[in-house]
Amino acid sequence: MTTASFDSVGYRTSAAGSREIMCHTLSHVKLSRILILFPFILFAIVFVNYYYLSKVENDAPNSDIHRTRSKLEAFEDFSSLKASDLKFRIEEMLRIRGSVSMELRDLEARRQRLQSEVVTYSQRIDELKGELLRQQTELERLKISVEQAQVARREAMERNSPDLALPHRLYPSSKAPKLSPPGLEERSSCTMHLCFDYSRCSLTSGFPVYLYDPDEHQVLGEVESFVKTTVRQTLGYNPHFTDDPSTACIFFVLVGELAAVDMDIGLVTPQSNLTLPKILLAERLAQLPYWAGDGRNHILLNLARATVEASIHNTGQRRIIGDLFQGVNTGRAMVAQSEFSPGTFRSRFDLVLPPLLGPPGGDVWQGVPPVLPARRQFLLSFQGEYIPGPATSSSSEPALLDMHLRAMSRSATSDEFFFQFDCGENDDDKGDDGPDMEAEKNPSLGEWTLCGLSSSRMAFLSVSTFTLIPAPSDPSIASTTLVQTRLWESLRAGAVPVMLGGDRLSFPFGEWVDWARAAILLPTARLPELHFLLRAVTDPDLAALRRQGRLLRERYLASVQAVTDAAIAALRCRAGVPPAPVDDEPSPSVFNSTFVPLKMDAVLPETEPDESLGPIEPPYPSPKFKRNYTFYVSQGHEVWNEWVDPFRLYPQLPFDIVLPSDAKFIGSGLGFRPIGRGAGGAGKEFCESLGGNVPREQFTIVMLTYEREQVLINSLSRLYGLPYLNKVVVVWNSPKPPLEDLRWPDIGVPIHVVKASRNSLNNRFLPFDAIETEAILSVDDDAHLRHDEIMFGFRVWREQRDRVVGFPGRFHAWDLKYGGWLYNSNYSCELSMVLTGAAFFHKYFAYLYSYGMPQAIRDKVDEYMNCEDIAMNFLVSHVTRKPPVKVTSRWTFRCPGCPVSLSEDDTHFQERHKCINFFSEVYGYTPLLNTQFRADSILFKTRIPHDKQKCFKFI
Repeated sequence: MTTASFDSVGYRTSAAGSREIMCHTLSHVKLSRILILFPFILFAIVFVNYYYLSKVENDAPNSDIHRTRSKLEAFEDFSSLKASDLKFRIEEMLRIRGSVSMELRDLEARRQRLQSEVVTYSQRIDELKGELLRQQTELERLKISVEQAQVARREAMERNSPDLALPHRLYPSSKAPKLSPPGLEERSSCTMHLCFDYSRCSLTSGFPVYLYDPDEHQVLGEVESFVKTTVRQTLGYNPHFTDDPSTACIFFVLVGELAAVDMDIGLVTPQSNLTLPKILLAERLAQLPYWAGDGRNHILLNLARATVEASIHNTGQRRIIGDLFQGVNTGRAMVAQSEFSPGTFRSRFDLVLPPLLGPPGGDVWQGVPPVLPARRQFLLSFQGEYIPGPATSSSSEPALLDMHLRAMSRSATSDEFFFQFDCGENDDDKGDDGPDMEAEKNPSLGEWTLCGLSSSRMAFLSVSTFTLIPAPSDPSIASTTLVQTRLWESLRAGAVPVMLGGDRLSFPFGEWVDWARAAILLPTARLPELHFLLRAVTDPDLAALRRQGRLLRERYLASVQAVTDAAIAALRCRAGVPPAPVDDEPSPSVFNSTFVPLKMDAVLPETEPDESLGPIEPPYPSPKFKRNYTFYVSQGHEVWNEWVDPFRLYPQLPFDIVLPSDAKFIGSGLGFRPIGRGAGGAGKEFCESLGGNVPREQFTIVMLTYEREQVLINSLSRLYGLPYLNKVVVVWNSPKPPLEDLRWPDIGVPIHVVKASRNSLNNRFLPFDAIETEAILSVDDDAHLRHDEIMFGFRVWREQRDRVVGFPGRFHAWDLKYGGWLYNSNYSCELSMVLTGAAFFHKYFAYLYSYGMPQAIRDKVDEYMNCEDIAMNFLVSHVTRKPPVKVTSRWTFRCPGCPVSLSEDDTHFQERHKCINFFSEVYGYTPLLNTQFRADSILFKTRIPHDKQKCFKFI
């Protein structure tokens, strides 16, 4: 027993030693092999013990005990054990085996746990390495941010004063001192510096305009009700109108058009030749309460709708027409009318106005022929009757015109002409579209009588490429209402006006409007070259002339509102006073003043750990109204004739002048952030500074949403850490407010949720006052853009500020089967639109979309609840004549888990087909332009050294 006990202990000790050896050699021998072999070894030991024990029990009693012992001496002496004890011993050894097996399983489990921990720690190590790299990148970004903040601080210290201090205010006295009126000769030499009182028009005054009450101050009889009512209304809409005459800069006196004047009053008699009423006119002008003796800063408005003295129903009543102020001493007052007598027009002082032929307002595009085709049925049209006088020579202008037109009509040419040399041919067709007009005749020299407006006249003009409008034969006549009426008609019909003698004529607002871009101003001496010149005009030039004529008519001539606003703008530009600022759209918050929305932790930015996209900056609004007093000096021509209007002042424009590259290093570096401080550089230096050709700036994200809060929140969360982001403006289009328990992400910049007054897709482009940057990134609430894509688009937009710059491209395609335009979203090597579901554009275009674009287009967007992105592309291309810019290879967006969008319905595309064709009808042509390239970063596919970094990794 002692031996057995000893052997048992010894075995356990040996087993324990084996376990220690195995644990010790785990690092040197593969544990898997030991675990596989160990059960077989243990089983062999047990099997041998059992075999020898069985042999001892079966041996005879007389057997040689010493020989048996020798067999078992390596184990125990079992001679004295009974069978039951042996069985117990075997069971004990089996228990030992089970215990060892269990320990082995525990070791295997521990090994697996250790392996799992090793994997976990390895992943953690990788994460820490990535976090270290991210933190290092963030540290570098913070260093850059600190450096740029220091630069901004130094700039602020250097500035140390407001950008522009207001000048001393010029306060007009409540009653101007009375001066003696100038003589007729002095009156005829009036200019702005001689006859205009600038002291009443301070630069900061806002150019207030006062209108004498036409009912209270009837200078020459009662003004016609149409003119009186419309002028009152349109001036009331103008931002410069004031009811306080003590602060007024300009005083409007509405003189005409006059209603019929009774002959018994003595104002007009056939025998007096208008002498008596002209004397009374001067006296009544002098009696105006603010005339101040000489009428300075007064504007005499003669808004004519007729040009001849016409009898009215044979009642002895007559209308005063033409130049009411011929021979009248109007003092230092300006005269604004359509017709000026020979030698009475004072250039850059008096104002030529178009006749009031259009409606008071409304859609001026309706009923106007399209711009295309460029060439129409008739090359040239003319309607007029030549009446020679007794002293007419064959070399007089009217005679030469008659001869050449008749020769052109008989020439052997493929061109068609529409010439009417007898006004009596269409007398039966005279309609009520306007007055019967004819030119003032000179019986001694002969004159052309231009035919009156007939019902067929506009029809012929609509199919004429050009129409001929001769100037009066008297070269001292600057303008007549008849000529201005013919000009208005031709622009409305889309017939390019050929102004014969146009080099000596004065045109409406001609001081600012470049009429040579809308009409052919042909000197009379070039009349023999007329046919050759018209044939030489190419189709692109024809389309440009017709488009510009349409633009000028709609902007300045089409309605009473347009004429009134243009007259005030022309006078204000003369005085050098900037217009009133354009109105921003209020952006009321969807939350009340006491409610504080819940916040949630922001998600990590979706950027590469070793890619820095830009410094961290506090919100920095774009400077506003920096060029109020210099804008018209350098770009006044463009304001009146191209991409903007003179009626409002915009805080910034995409067309602002850019400094030369060296200016930022030689005296004009305020606000600039050149790459590498001017030395340039690859990706690292590129990401440290904004660079570009304009000073630093940020952008605002505008996101339209309707009743899908979680999609919105997810999109907002992804904006965390986005460089150069100033603010996010969420347009809440739903009538239901957000849930009170909705948690909004903290993305490091303000999120302003605007409550929309109604559900309209046009709200996407409202110029909210919460938008304080020039750059706007319009994003759908389900669009998923990476940060590097956004940054690249922003950088590209800064160099293409007058375009739509974005990601998903589309194009308009011609329907080969039925004609007309189709909207196409298939992949294409040519595009003409960039969808505003993910696109940058300038805030200026938001003003134009909301206030300047025809209302019919916005109505169509509301009708279909569609096409607002097409409308914006139409608008920008119409204004700039440039296509959009597509950036990166992204073509569309996917939003897993989002509700089904409207764009997945076939009706969506059918409506977009209709939108393109309708918008083309409104504009008169299709302004969309095709482009065949997209923008990628410069070093995208360039092999660079290992120590250099690309601009962007994936763009």
